[in-house]
Amino acid sequence: MTEHIVIMAGGVGSRLYPLSTPEHPKQFIDLLGCGKTLIQLTYERFLALNPEARFWVVTSASYTHFVREQLPAIPEEQIIAEPAARNTAPCIALACWKIKQRYPEANIVVTPADAYVPDISAFASTLRTALDFTRSGGAIVCVGIKPDSPHTGYGYIEAGAGEGVVKVNSFKEKPSLEVAEQYLAKGTYWWNAGIFVWRIDTIEAELRRFAPQICSVMDRIAPSLYGEGESAALEELFPQCEKISIDYAVMEKSSDVYAVAADWRWSDLGSFEAIEKITGRDPRKSY
Repeated sequence: MTEHIVIMAGGVGSRLYPLSTPEHPKQFIDLLGCGKTLIQLTYERFLALNPEARFWVVTSASYTHFVREQLPAIPEEQIIAEPAARNTAPCIALACWKIKQRYPEANIVVTPADAYVPDISAFASTLRTALDFTRSGGAIVCVGIKPDSPHTGYGYIEAGAGEGVVKVNSFKEKPSLEVAEQYLAKGTYWWNAGIFVWRIDTIEAELRRFAPQICSVMDRIAPSLYGEGESAALEELFPQCEKISIDYAVMEKSSDVYAVAADWRWSDLGSFEAIEKITGRDPRKSY
């Protein structure tokens, strides 16, 4: 069973404007001043998990040149260009339909391109636990981060008690401060990192069950994948997909979702305050 890493890199990072712009969004910028962009850091983090994994990037057609420049080791056919922004469910479906054609037994991690995770060894250990779990069973595993504060800017996962991989009870939207404090006190709530692990047959089945409109579009696109007509098919058909997140489309409806809890440091770098907390400098002073 081959392992695949799908990096979602189509966002515009609007909360970080003017540092991040629609023309040059945050995932392609060295936000941390370390000499590497966020997508390069993400790629290296997963390369440490499995150097033999096949990498895929789904991004806007406007950003494919950034991917080629910053991740030259990824083959051209594994850079998937979205002609329109349709949120994460269509993005993930497109990548999985393309992977399925050549790797029908794939075990897949889907990840955002722009998170901060300094402890690569601990990260790899957590993701290995998730991949081993999905390899042997038809479940979805998401990554929950142990919260260190009542953060109101993150979604939460409510999961059962226990070590390793545990059943998810519910997903919670971004809470008020009072509710976030209650989550923190209970100890069974985790920040939702937006990282998902599944086998290709698992996610296809769940998408067909809960997002049939998106699947019908993917089935029409499928005959053109890897061929000269791929771009034209995407241009015509992909914008017809319902605009919906994978959380709403599948995660909150599926009865077979698990979580692996992580206590390593993590941030989605979604605000100037988050960047300043990590780097010790206010990035707004550069503009």
